[in-house]
Amino acid sequence: MTRAQGGQGGRPGRGLSLDRIVTVTLELVDEQGIGAATMRAVSARLEVRSMSLYRYVQDRAELLDAVVERIVNELADDPEVQLRPVDGSRPYLTGMAHGVRRYARAHPHAFPMVATRPPEAPWVNPPLRSLRWVEAMLTGLARERFTDDQVLSTYRTFNSFLLGYLLLETTASQPPGCTCLSAALLYRGVSMGGKLGPWPASAAGTLP
Repeated sequence: MTRAQGGQGGRPGRGLSLDRIVTVTLELVDEQGIGAATMRAVSARLEVRSMSLYRYVQDRAELLDAVVERIVNELADDPEVQLRPVDGSRPYLTGMAHGVRRYARAHPHAFPMVATRPPEAPWVNPPLRSLRWVEAMLTGLARERFTDDQVLSTYRTFNSFLLGYLLLETTASQPPGCTCLSAALLYRGVSMGGKLGPWPASAAGTLP
């Protein structure tokens, strides 16, 4: 929780807010990389003194955590992502994976932070590292009649496979129109603790 979220501090600059600070920080990361998003660089772009930022965040680490939260929360604005399964577990997990991939590709310089920043709880794994989304996935799969072991296996496999894939994709160029995420995700069935079998190879190439 940032200082502004905890109700501490005032409004040191005209129009300055935590939301604006996070927006500018993410812009800097997208443009120049994580190293460019220093407190001094953020304050310079906002045209305020560096000390003004500390009314909203304790330090740069807390600011970067807020940036990660902003990125992950883009899932909520993705019309193709469901918070919980509606039409079964396969389309739910596939849609979630593509939603995570979209935010990773939109912020390739920032995605390593999603992978490495300390999570809210030790059992929350990146890239699906929001408590809200993780809890929704676990309860949603349970309602799809996954056993406890299958829920845990699916959660772990979904995150570990997707994280490895996206770290590679965001650090290396991909051929135009590459469909390897769909193919790999569905062929491996995201393991699904045995709930889903391999997807036919002939069908994988037809997915976006």
